[in-house]
Amino acid sequence: MSDRPLVFITGASSGIGQALAQRYAAAGWRLALVARRSAEMQAWAERLPLETGRFAVYGADVTSTDSIVAAGRACLAMQGLPDIVIGNAGISLGVDTSRREDLDVMALSFATNVLGLAATFQPFIAPMVRRQRGTLVGIGSVGGVRGLPGHGAYCASKAAAISYCESLRNELKAAGVRVVTISPGWVATPLTQRNRYPMPFLLQPAELADRAFRAIEAGASHRIIPWQMGLAARVLRVLPNAVFDRLVEGRPRKHRATDA
Repeated sequence: MSDRPLVFITGASSGIGQALAQRYAAAGWRLALVARRSAEMQAWAERLPLETGRFAVYGADVTSTDSIVAAGRACLAMQGLPDIVIGNAGISLGVDTSRREDLDVMALSFATNVLGLAATFQPFIAPMVRRQRGTLVGIGSVGGVRGLPGHGAYCASKAAAISYCESLRNELKAAGVRVVTISPGWVATPLTQRNRYPMPFLLQPAELADRAFRAIEAGASHRIIPWQMGLAARVLRVLPNAVFDRLVEGRPRKHRATDA
């Protein structure tokens, strides 16, 4: 069983993370599944048609550096060094900077989407460098391309995650360790179900997971999925601010944490 490749996935109890786990399971990989809701994740994994020993579950909270680092170390001790580590755990909540309580939401967004990603990777970097092989995958977002009204915490944290992964990619390239950034557009998950605005090119989690799986296998440096959103992102990057501002004027804001 240990001759099968191993993938370590955070946020694996729902949405994109669970879909990625199912995709890698179907491809014959061993799974290291990480989430706060470990009992729920254990029950889900047990329903998969997996042989004994094909998966292990680690309860951890990526907003606690010690917690997620401990989960990584436990994986190294129990299952060995993964071939792929996917930092998928993330949150998406709207903020209004005029509200004091929303500064805490912004802090939580960065703790989850940026620091939590770095802490996910940390236990595995030195062993991968020694082995001179491995892949670290950061889940960004097309929302990291430009800032949207009410999305300050999410857009800023995902832009930071994309830049962080780019820095790490160039740090580790010479050591044979790949860093891949996957930036989804809109995906039908609990994070998007309350959105108040149209979501063009909406993907189901399984479709996103399949495309991400293929992008990771191909060694893409940064892949925006679906391709239509990638094309839109390239246009948005070069739009003059005055044009972009007119496009988003009047757009409904992302719901805040305290919205009913």
